[in-house]
Amino acid sequence: MPADGAVIIGVGMVTAVGIGAKQTAASVRAGIARMGATSVYDKRFQPFTMGLVPDEALPPLAPPLEEVVGLTSRQMRMLRLGAVALQEVLKGVEGVAAIPVLLGTAEALPGRADPAGELFLTQLATQAGITFNLQRSKVFPQGRAAGLIALKEGIERIVSGQATQVIVGGVDTYLDLYLLGTLDMEGRILAEGVMDGFVPGEGAGFLLLASDKVLSAEQKPMARVVAVATGVEKGHRYSEEVYRGDGLAGTMQMLFESAPPSSELVRTVYAGFNGENFWAKEWGVAYLRSKDKFDETFRTEHPVDCFGDPGAALGPVTVGLAAIGMQKGYLDGPSLIWCSSDREPRAAALVQGMAN
Repeated sequence: MPADGAVIIGVGMVTAVGIGAKQTAASVRAGIARMGATSVYDKRFQPFTMGLVPDEALPPLAPPLEEVVGLTSRQMRMLRLGAVALQEVLKGVEGVAAIPVLLGTAEALPGRADPAGELFLTQLATQAGITFNLQRSKVFPQGRAAGLIALKEGIERIVSGQATQVIVGGVDTYLDLYLLGTLDMEGRILAEGVMDGFVPGEGAGFLLLASDKVLSAEQKPMARVVAVATGVEKGHRYSEEVYRGDGLAGTMQMLFESAPPSSELVRTVYAGFNGENFWAKEWGVAYLRSKDKFDETFRTEHPVDCFGDPGAALGPVTVGLAAIGMQKGYLDGPSLIWCSSDREPRAAALVQGMAN
């Protein structure tokens, strides 16, 4: 990837700890956690603990979508989540009709349909009441790494001149009975007697990216995405191949190779941990193979501790948190953000503050 990247000029998000980017960032900075028992019960007849956005904080489904036949409860939830974050990132933005949306969404379980569906972007535009460039928009149904995979294409479009502004985002929810039941049977959800598990969550995050060439005097960039890299892990948790952690390690090596030669050592890492021990191995391998790229006193952040695992929303949300932290001066940059999907996809991004 070319080294000049693109700047972040807007952030929108919704999580269990914040309706909006500023509230989410403040809550995460303060270490506020909002996870609790739900009305959905597991195989032990105990309520699932989840990190959910309060239902009253989300707008109802748009009337035209209420008439859509076959719209699942998970799709409806993702549309409501996504609309809030999309409206925030585009507040006051002109020329939205020309801007495409590149959106990361959940992976499909084996034998199941794509959780978002082919018409999700059209439905999202309806739910949000926003007309963006649907023709050039794209969905990336690749799970936890999906948002960063979308970010890579967004940067490439800007650098190549295909677009001057791009909206990159991710939206997901684990509030789905079949999904929760499947993960529960696999022993992956944190519960009494299950120590090596995660707290399911939900959320949405969007970033408005732009080329330096189109910035007006009034627009103040928050941060710069200088590089994004993607890769695959053949030994993922649903594979029969040996899990060596090579996927994330190779991805991070490509990331640093594509970054500007003048880039400073990484001082903050937003880790893709969700509470399961599985991900520690690949992070350990990746770090050791690129150890010379990290400041000795680098700081690790894992905001999933605050709002649960938001699935495909994790990448854009953590990039947004890094951008806000560096803009406000309480977070040291550059920041490395990495995300790993349950299956093959791996992705990582390098974000610098505007003073870097």
